[in-house]
Amino acid sequence: MLYWLIDFSSTIPAFNVFRYITFRTGGAMVTGALFVFMCGPWIIDNLRLRQGKGQPIRSDGPQSHLSKKGTPTMGGLMVLSGLVVGTVLWANPLNPYVWIVLAVTLGFGFVGFYDDYLKVTKQSQNGFAGRSRLLIEAVIAAAACYALVRLGRDPLSSSLVIPFFKDVAINLGWFFVAFGAFIVVGAGNAVNLTDGLDGLAIVPVMIAAASFGLISYLAGNAVFADYLQINYVAGTGELSVLCGALLGAGLGFLWFNAPPASIFMGDTGSLALGGMLGSIAVAVKHEIVLAVIGGLFVLEAVSVIVQVASFKLTGKRVFKMAPIHHHFEQKGWTEPQIVIRFWIIAVMLALAGLSTLKLR
Repeated sequence: MLYWLIDFSSTIPAFNVFRYITFRTGGAMVTGALFVFMCGPWIIDNLRLRQGKGQPIRSDGPQSHLSKKGTPTMGGLMVLSGLVVGTVLWANPLNPYVWIVLAVTLGFGFVGFYDDYLKVTKQSQNGFAGRSRLLIEAVIAAAACYALVRLGRDPLSSSLVIPFFKDVAINLGWFFVAFGAFIVVGAGNAVNLTDGLDGLAIVPVMIAAASFGLISYLAGNAVFADYLQINYVAGTGELSVLCGALLGAGLGFLWFNAPPASIFMGDTGSLALGGMLGSIAVAVKHEIVLAVIGGLFVLEAVSVIVQVASFKLTGKRVFKMAPIHHHFEQKGWTEPQIVIRFWIIAVMLALAGLSTLKLR
């Protein structure tokens, strides 16, 4: 844990740089990227060997996806490995926010891993039972949100902060635990629904991580928080290091996941990374801003909800296929067109979300 090198800064002045969150965030990003770059081929080879037929492809899905048959899944293991290595090496090990967010990330990752395992071994799209999966996710998220409420200062820790206003916060009391758990579980599953095309999910996740890395740094700095009139949450600045590690690991994973993908992220990665973004948003009191920065994920989730509700109520479908990226595939858009255009939307939404920091 390189953070401890701060203790030697009195004798070796150069070690003083380890005191700065910005330096350690950069270090975590480089570490995460290098780890995935170096270990990625070995992980892919081993997953391909053990999975055999790879991730099962939906028979009712776009016909162009049939060519992807045999591609290994569970690539989220690559991202999570780089994330954990980067975090453990560069983050402050005494910061409770680091361990709470990391616990949610790995907990959701385990749920996703089990789901991927069932799908691969059964060669079926039917993995972990939906209700059981959601229940486990809800328990993990609720425990994390309870810890965040106890860790923060009253009444802010249990309040919903409204962006664009300086002092508007709705105190939800202990109901905030349920609300926060809904945000975390919703974020995890929204990212999971987005992960349907090569490179579609990982880049918007990295964009959101970069955005929340900045928000975490500002919210955890009393001077910047006061200047921007956002709520100061002591200790959350260290979450920037986790976001940096995710950004680096995500870049490494994109090298192998770019079209045509050598490996799919799977539920192992998408659930974990979505849960991580949701828990960071709850920790820094920017839950509503997450819906803006992660608006692409919200759109994907809403498209599924609308499609299911419409079909059950009227027998008709709103979209040609859901989630919405499959709708555009059916309309004739090529996969690279959809992916790159969705990336552009993710960037625009991130800029809109970050604007709330100043528009108060």
